[in-house]
Amino acid sequence: MIGTSFEATSRVVDTPAFQLHYHEAGQGDPFILLHGSGPGVSAWSNFRGNLPVFAENFRTILLDMPGFGRSAMPNLDRIYPRIAADATVELMDKLGIERANLLGNSMGGYAAAEFALAYPERLDRLVLMGPAGLAVNTFNPTDTEGSHRLGDFMAEPTRENMVAWVETMVSDINVIDKDLVDERLESALADGVLANTFAIFETFSKYPTETAPWTRAHRIENETLITWGRDDNMLRLEGAFVSFAQMANAELHIFSRCGHWAQVERKQEFERLVVEFLTRQSAELIGHG
Repeated sequence: MIGTSFEATSRVVDTPAFQLHYHEAGQGDPFILLHGSGPGVSAWSNFRGNLPVFAENFRTILLDMPGFGRSAMPNLDRIYPRIAADATVELMDKLGIERANLLGNSMGGYAAAEFALAYPERLDRLVLMGPAGLAVNTFNPTDTEGSHRLGDFMAEPTRENMVAWVETMVSDINVIDKDLVDERLESALADGVLANTFAIFETFSKYPTETAPWTRAHRIENETLITWGRDDNMLRLEGAFVSFAQMANAELHIFSRCGHWAQVERKQEFERLVVEFLTRQSAELIGHG
């Protein structure tokens, strides 16, 4: 039985530009997971429920992206997803990993897309879960209920506003329990966390990227699985299609009865889908010419 508790998997490493905290368990092909950017988020809060299954199949690494969880705040000298992509490759260098499979959720998906564009030779397969940066709304405004609830909490960090935000992350609010809300609230209100989060968000306006990842999606040639919740209230389902249509080696899977947190709300199906995608032969994905 693989030990997958917080303490058993917790690691800290210094790279040339970052001090990074991560969790590691399992053996096999390296698989690195990048979390989203919500208040109180960490790799552990996003993916701890999935770690046991993934660790049975891969050398699984849950990275606290710079400035989140227990990773130190980085120098915010460029748009944040590019910082997170560079931190990921520095972690790989430190751990002696030449190539890895990569999963990104929400803003972690934005960072994963930047990684795929900057370091395609370091990437095997890519999994994207409701990825920011690749989402393009064609019929509805960019603002969503989830983004409004997130803004409400950032402006007034109360338990009531945390509950309202968390409930927009799922299709069925019954999967949200008191302990999850309490944990996220405690983490969000820890010293410096909200200030760091504001500073990270500000990089999007302070250092506007020349072109958003969705305009460069055609350059991502790695085999890619895109997953989306049909009822996503943070990044709407319609956002999936523009980037997907440009990516030659991509598949799109839509989960019914699912919001922004497929890894929680459709846990078993999500894990099975990801494991099958990362372990099957390439010809099954791209077909025979």
